[in-house]
Amino acid sequence: MTHQTMGEAARVTRPAAARFQARIPGLTYLTEGGTETEIMFRYGHELREFAMFELMDRPAAVKDLRGMYRKLLDTIAYHGCGAMIAGFDYRASPDWGAKLGYSRDGLAEMQHRCIDFLREVSAPYKDQLPDIAICGCVGPRGDAYLANRDISAEEAEDYHSVQLETLQTCGVDIVWGATFNNIPEAVGLGRAAARAGLPLNLHFTLTSERKLRSGSTLREAIETTDSLAGSAKPDSYGINCSHPVEFEPAMAVGDWSRRIRAIRPNAAKMDKIALCKLNHIEEGDPDELGRMIAVLARRYPHIDIWGGCCGTWERHIDAIARELSAVRSKAI
Repeated sequence: MTHQTMGEAARVTRPAAARFQARIPGLTYLTEGGTETEIMFRYGHELREFAMFELMDRPAAVKDLRGMYRKLLDTIAYHGCGAMIAGFDYRASPDWGAKLGYSRDGLAEMQHRCIDFLREVSAPYKDQLPDIAICGCVGPRGDAYLANRDISAEEAEDYHSVQLETLQTCGVDIVWGATFNNIPEAVGLGRAAARAGLPLNLHFTLTSERKLRSGSTLREAIETTDSLAGSAKPDSYGINCSHPVEFEPAMAVGDWSRRIRAIRPNAAKMDKIALCKLNHIEEGDPDELGRMIAVLARRYPHIDIWGGCCGTWERHIDAIARELSAVRSKAI
C-alpha cells in the first residue's frame, strides 16, 4: 500500500456531541512526537516543571508551535492517515498548577487555550485528513519516573476529576493519560474519565527492567486496572515514554494485549532518567525506530494509533508511517 492509499477508510464525520471511540477499518492515526523535548531543545523555550501550557502566553513560542504542528500535519496528510493531536495540559492538574502559581480558574483557562490552539492549527487540514481527533493530555499527580505508590484510587479519581471536568467543557474527543506508572492511579483516572463522560486511552511507561516503576508487569497493570475499575475501566491502553527495547519484551499476544491501542515510543534507547539529564535532544535512529514499529504492527495488527514521545517529531513520524504503510500493503 502506498502513502496515497494508506488512509482509504471513509472520512470520519463526528457530530459535535460524539467522542472518539471505535476503530475504523483501514484508518491509522498518527500522533505528534515529544512536544516538550522538541520545543525545549530544538527551539530553545524553557519549561517550568515541564509544563507546556504556559507557552500560550509567549507569542514567540506559539509561533514556533504552529510551525512544528504544520510540519507534523503535513507529514500525516502525506501518508493519508488520521491525526490525533494532544493538548499541552500534561501538567495542568491542581498540584502542578499550584506549584506554578495558577488558581484552578486560571488553570482551566489555560486548558481551554491549549485546546483552542490545536483546533486552530489543524483547521486548514480538515479536508486533507480523514479525521482529526483532539485530545486532552493528563499526566500523573506525582513524578512519572518515581513509584508514586502512595496515591489511592479514590484520591486519584478526586484529583484528576478537576482536570477532566475542564476537558469535558473543552469538548475534546478523547483523553490521553500519559506516563502512568501505578495501578491505583490508573484505576482512579479511569473512574474520573467515566464520570466526565470522556473516552480514555491510558498509557503506561516501562523501565529498562520491562516493568512499571511501581513494580507491576504491563500485563498485571492492564488486567488489574480493568478488574478494579470495572465498568469505569479505560476505553483502551497504550505505551509511551519507553523505547521498543524496553517495552517489546513485555508484550505478548493475548486478550490483555488486545486492550493496547496506541504506541508512542521514545527516540533513544537510553534510560529515561539519563535522558532527562542530557539537556539536549537525543533523536536516536528514526529509520531503525520505524522498522521496530513495523515488527510490532505485524504482531499486533489491531493497534491503530502510532506516534512518538521524547526526542521524536516529524522525521520519526514519517519513518514510522512509511514502515506502517509497507506492513499494511503486505496484509492486503
